[in-house]
Amino acid sequence: MEFGFRHQLGLVCVILLFPALCNCQEYFTKSRATYYGTPDGFGTPTGACGFGEFGRLMDGYGGRVAGVSGLRRNGAGCGTCYQVKCLMPKLCDVNGVTLVATDYGQGDRTDFIMSPSAFSRLGVNKIASEEIKKKGTVDIEFKRVPCKYTGNVLFHVQQTSSNPGYLAVVILNVNGKYDVTAVEMWQKSQQRWVPLRRSYGAVFDFANPPSGEILLRFKVGSNWKLPKIPIPAYWKPGATYDTKVQVY
Repeated sequence: MEFGFRHQLGLVCVILLFPALCNCQEYFTKSRATYYGTPDGFGTPTGACGFGEFGRLMDGYGGRVAGVSGLRRNGAGCGTCYQVKCLMPKLCDVNGVTLVATDYGQGDRTDFIMSPSAFSRLGVNKIASEEIKKKGTVDIEFKRVPCKYTGNVLFHVQQTSSNPGYLAVVILNVNGKYDVTAVEMWQKSQQRWVPLRRSYGAVFDFANPPSGEILLRFKVGSNWKLPKIPIPAYWKPGATYDTKVQVY
């Protein structure tokens, strides 16, 4: 009986503690943030994630983007989303801003170097945001949140690509709290999937890809996602191709 009671008590403790263990990633982390300047307040098209012009706005986020350092994780953190709140009650909005990591940026003990559009959303109103901006660098708390892009997952072919000798792609609009950890290409002649190399940031590349249509799949979490249509044989540098799939 004594063993049974202790066993039941232990089970109850595990049940009570399990939600806390599962939700630890929901907690905010203390840090600091600052901002960089752009003429239009949006992001920069030359960001280290390789998003190019897409990195200025990011679909559905209106230029609320940031450069990160440790959170970039050698490129795996490119395109991930965060809720960021500053910590001055009279000035700071309680919900802060949700933004996308699109670049590398390192400051004085900061985790985020934000676009003007993102930084200006920290305040409760326009006047408060101007006061926050005057401080330059502010204490914040942040947590990762699911991305909510408005469109399908896209394959963007980098300008450095050359059909048929070299293919470099960026994957855009991956929703949820997922990292794109791998990309593979179907080699019909070998009847197998072959990995692409992470060149830098969110850019994956492959030298001498097969002629004809290009079928890629990408890994998010433990799952592989296969587009409904391949990249066409006539693919061009700078072009963007709709996969007709979404990830949540």
